[in-house]
Amino acid sequence: MKKIISTVALTVGLLVGTNAAIAQEEGKLPAAGTNVHDQASLQRGAKLYFNYCVGCHSLKYVRYSRIAEDLGLSEDEVMKNLNFTGAKFGDVVISHMPEDSAQQFFGKAPPDLSLEVRAKTADWVYGYLNSFYVDPTRPVGWNNTVFPNASMPFPLWELQGIQTAVKKEGSDDVEKLELSQPGKLTPAQYQQATRDLTNFLEYAAEPAALQRQRYGIWVLLFLAGFTFLAYLLKKEYWKDVH
Repeated sequence: MKKIISTVALTVGLLVGTNAAIAQEEGKLPAAGTNVHDQASLQRGAKLYFNYCVGCHSLKYVRYSRIAEDLGLSEDEVMKNLNFTGAKFGDVVISHMPEDSAQQFFGKAPPDLSLEVRAKTADWVYGYLNSFYVDPTRPVGWNNTVFPNASMPFPLWELQGIQTAVKKEGSDDVEKLELSQPGKLTPAQYQQATRDLTNFLEYAAEPAALQRQRYGIWVLLFLAGFTFLAYLLKKEYWKDVH
């Protein structure tokens, strides 16, 4: 019994400690403000993903046909505007870059992003996309305050522009980022664009969430109705029992 209690206490302690660490980390991140039920945002995010991300990153658990169904797009729209690899409509989304080329360019293949939001949260992804800055000391010329020393080049720099780091006096720690060269989008427009992209990745991490949440209210109503009928049945069975 003592061993069981100790094990339970240790498990609870680890869970509490992990949740506290996650909460502390997320407290430093901007709120993504995503909404997977915003279909227009998902469509804009898909456009950004397939124009700027799919060259290196796959979505190996998501099919083009599922994207069309969930985002309110026709097969023709998806195949013309989102499919640049010649894949079939029912195929999963695979990046353009062959794995051997990725190994040569980056030292390892860029990760699949199907579950990125579930692994690191939407706030993390959104913060990451807004935290690149130019760093000549890095091999790719870029660095990131959310994921320091990331080996990924910044694919959205033309949209955001170029950010430079303002470091704390007498330290290499980054105090803040300043936009030294504007991009094609204003800061507000770029934040909306990265919010849309994060929203699409949140959808890609669990496409079934759209249906699950849609059906949830009906499940609750069914359970409430069934509970009421069960109560009436119980009352009828027990009315003669004293």
